[in-house]
Amino acid sequence: MLLNCHTYYSFCYGTLGITELLHEIKKNGYSSFVLTDINNTSACLETIRQACAVGIKPIVGIDFRNGVEQKYVGIARNNEGFKELNEHLTAHLHASEKFADEAPEFHNAYIIYPLQAYKGQWLRENEFIGISVKDLQRLPFSPARNMVSKLVALQPATFIEKKHFNAHRLLRAIDKNTLLSKLPVSEQSTPEAIIMPKEELDKAYFSYPFIRINTEHILNDCSIGFEYGKLTNKNKKHFTDSIANDIAMLRREAEKGLKYRYPEPSEKVLERIEKEMSIIIQKEFTSYFLINWDIVRYARSKGYYYVGRGSGANSILAYLLNITDVDPIELDLYFERFINISRTNAPDFDIDFSWTDRDDMTRYIFNTYGNKHTALLGTYSTYGKDSVMHELGKVFGLPPNDIKDLQALPDPFSKDSIKSAKSLNKLTLQYGSIINGMPSHLSIHASGIIISEEPISTYTATNLPPKGYPTTQFSMLEAEDIGLYKFDILSQRGLGKIKDALSLIKDNAGTDVDIHNMALLKEDDQVKHLMRTSQCIGCFYVESPAMRMLLTKLQADDYLRLVAASSIIRPGVAQSGMMREYILRFRDEKRREAAKAALPELYELLAETYGVMVYQEDVIRVAHIFAGLSLDDADSLRRGMSWKYKMREEFQAVSKKFFSNCLKKGYTLETIQKIWFQIETFANFAFSKGHSASYAVESYQALYLKAYFPLEYMVATLNNGGGFYKMELYIHEARMHGATIVPPCVNTSTDKCVINKKDIYLGIGLISELEKETIEKLLTERTHNGKYTCLYDFIKRVPVSVEQVCLLIRSGAFKFTEKNKKELLWEAYSLINPVKKPKITEDLFDVKPKEYALPELSNSWFDDAFDEIELFGFPLCSPFKLLKDKIPVHTTAKDLKVYVNKEVQIVGYYISKKEVMAKNKNKMPQRMYFGTFIDLVGHWIDTVHFPPSAKKHPFRGRGCYLLKGKVTEEFDHLSLEVSEMRRLDDRNREDVQPAEGVTINTTVNATM
Repeated sequence: MLLNCHTYYSFCYGTLGITELLHEIKKNGYSSFVLTDINNTSACLETIRQACAVGIKPIVGIDFRNGVEQKYVGIARNNEGFKELNEHLTAHLHASEKFADEAPEFHNAYIIYPLQAYKGQWLRENEFIGISVKDLQRLPFSPARNMVSKLVALQPATFIEKKHFNAHRLLRAIDKNTLLSKLPVSEQSTPEAIIMPKEELDKAYFSYPFIRINTEHILNDCSIGFEYGKLTNKNKKHFTDSIANDIAMLRREAEKGLKYRYPEPSEKVLERIEKEMSIIIQKEFTSYFLINWDIVRYARSKGYYYVGRGSGANSILAYLLNITDVDPIELDLYFERFINISRTNAPDFDIDFSWTDRDDMTRYIFNTYGNKHTALLGTYSTYGKDSVMHELGKVFGLPPNDIKDLQALPDPFSKDSIKSAKSLNKLTLQYGSIINGMPSHLSIHASGIIISEEPISTYTATNLPPKGYPTTQFSMLEAEDIGLYKFDILSQRGLGKIKDALSLIKDNAGTDVDIHNMALLKEDDQVKHLMRTSQCIGCFYVESPAMRMLLTKLQADDYLRLVAASSIIRPGVAQSGMMREYILRFRDEKRREAAKAALPELYELLAETYGVMVYQEDVIRVAHIFAGLSLDDADSLRRGMSWKYKMREEFQAVSKKFFSNCLKKGYTLETIQKIWFQIETFANFAFSKGHSASYAVESYQALYLKAYFPLEYMVATLNNGGGFYKMELYIHEARMHGATIVPPCVNTSTDKCVINKKDIYLGIGLISELEKETIEKLLTERTHNGKYTCLYDFIKRVPVSVEQVCLLIRSGAFKFTEKNKKELLWEAYSLINPVKKPKITEDLFDVKPKEYALPELSNSWFDDAFDEIELFGFPLCSPFKLLKDKIPVHTTAKDLKVYVNKEVQIVGYYISKKEVMAKNKNKMPQRMYFGTFIDLVGHWIDTVHFPPSAKKHPFRGRGCYLLKGKVTEEFDHLSLEVSEMRRLDDRNREDVQPAEGVTINTTVNATM
């Protein structure tokens, strides 16, 4: 009798989760039901899976609506009917079209018009009129009353009790961005849309037995099902015309790669190839490998740089096919982490492309495999604690300060918090606890693309987001459950840096660099020196303050240590305490021996990392060998550390088995709990070893380029948006390596930075508020008709507004004219009438404007600095040069070594900070910070700001600070525990004398 059930995947309308809905349906005596979310199929696959498991017959459909106005409900008679409904919904979503009053013809689906939407039209055999319990009151007065064979029960099942209806009203107000008190009734459901007990619903329709009979007929006639299982493999079955030809092609391409990767392959290499081929064929993954091979083959044909990473780097076949650049034999990578006979989930390659190339790669995949079978994976954006407080606060009309106070509560949805709140604040917390975690809308997975054998509409309708590619209405979890495994196509700027750096090196230094010769790069002394001394600015993820600190502590100057560091820097490993333990064991042989003696079996398993779990494979090894779990269970345990999986019954069963197996093997509960804590805190955050190795390869490539071509590499870094730090720091780094930084120039710069020997001209695109159209006109005119001779020549040739010309002048782009900025600004205003639009026609004659005699106009370096701060966000001179008063101390970072465990004062220019929430004795969260500064000569100062100091001496934005604190040293890494911090005052314009052109208030060799 339930033909119109909703979950909270009816976004901003429904309030029930799938499990909650099923529980209520079964509790109220129903054996079947129809799930019909509004213009959405997100819940369908998971509902079918769960319903079958609890003994309820699931039927699925779609509630087709324009806003909240219900047009008709489509119910799939079978899988083909579900596909028809999906295609109908997809067509309207892609075209942003409203649904007509009448449904098109469906061959395998029922259509039900709600009574209020029925316009008296002729009904097809599969079309009916839906009567809700509320409609029964007016049915006797409706023309439809005599259509006995066409009437069915259409009682919406959206809520369980009143609180769900209230939450629904709040969601509607959020969706309409209005106060709850102003929400129109027409934008809401009714309180009667509850899941009634079956006996009560039957009783309501007692006087209309034909309605019950017709409804039961539909329920009995419909049947839908899917083959579930992560290895049911619904992806494209074969790359060529058959699986046999796929196998032959995979072997053929692997043999080609073998000659390139291993000119003289060992027996171990050949055995590994055959082992992987056997498993891949058995698991029917040949097409998956070949599609990934096809993707990177296209990338290479276009000259695109890419990195194959993730657990796929554990495969030698991936290495032979050039999908990855990581040698799994060299690193003893565990293939079973990627694929094993027992593993129930599908393989997963992650391929990074440059941010400039990813769009073309996506286009290639959709063009090659077709929109009908290809889609981006969707994901669900959910209401978090802060967002739900913000949205509910708005619809309740709370003042902003009240909303901030609620967001600041450490546990807002606890009984104590709700009980102590008053009035609307209390309602916000009460209903926030209900809405928290609900999906708010569909979004796009960061990288996932699926390519299916059957049309995508077999499983889901699709949205068409701004990217312009069909996107599934389900997430990767449902995709995996149904046997659709994704292709991960990601982007990052690091690869853009490498690609651009190689081009700049060839142009500026006349050198071709083989960046793929990893054997050379790994042994290069200059690269080792940069890594050992943490001089890694601009070099992928190793430039971050935390990574610089870790490399120093590990004395890292080799590939394996960088691979390990890539994983232990992750938050889970640090949280478990194993990052520190790894460092201690690395530096202390006695500690290693003690660890080995305490748990020799565990230490032997993890000998390479001194008995510490560092990689995701370590979880599998420990679970499989130490705890005796099957490889499948061990991998489920690793994957289960994600909160999304922890909620699932599979994970709960495996975690219990881990403890029971270890107890049977004689380990103490204390030992088991320690090992479990390691697994639990880091497994979901640590990298697979192959993934870490892939990242290490890219870091080595970046370090090599920086070691030998630092200026070209820094220009490439600037042109690819910088990195962990702001652009200013990369300009500073280039200057530290001998570059001369030149402001943008209309005759030399492009939209990006340009290098000429050691001169780096900043890109015109760095100028704030300069329009893209202006840059395009400037560059196009220069390309066609040559350089500009003067400001007048520029204005005559480039039709732009005076405001845009002034931005160029103030940035220094007309420095080649040898006139100061104020003279140029006068000239610009005399040449261009700011009221008139710039003319776009050419003059027949070159009539030069009248020149005026101007008084002497001065322009100081300080004026330039102010312009640069406004236009670039930073000055091109040293920030210490801008200080109002004399620098109080001249201590540098190099001096800190002699002040270990002593108080010291030092002046630093603020670069960045990282906020961390620490807990005090009462377990209350308090803010502390890790800061990064540059000293007077341009070197790092790393600071720690514990909660008392952080509260008393807060950061006050960009600028120079006087820092006071104790110098500490841990494993060769120096840091300053700040006890006092004061931002030093900058000069004002009146502090600079007119004649002061180059005089500065310090003789320090400031490099920024």
